[in-house]
Amino acid sequence: MHSSGISIWFFIGVLLTIYGAMILGYGLFELATGHTANVILANLHAPVWWGGLILALGLFYGVRFRPRRNG
Repeated sequence: MHSSGISIWFFIGVLLTIYGAMILGYGLFELATGHTANVILANLHAPVWWGGLILALGLFYGVRFRPRRNG
């Protein structure tokens, strides 16, 4: 069967890239200003780690499944 559409994984990659960039940006803002959330393990800087991980995963999916021209 011939598939001529765009893979759903490309769109998932785009969404993960956007969300990862937003979370990473917030985490870096927290680091720069010193205004951390009032949580017990705030010193681990979870938004920076998770934002970076989600951003990397989104970029991987976005590049791996990007639409290509066959002609």
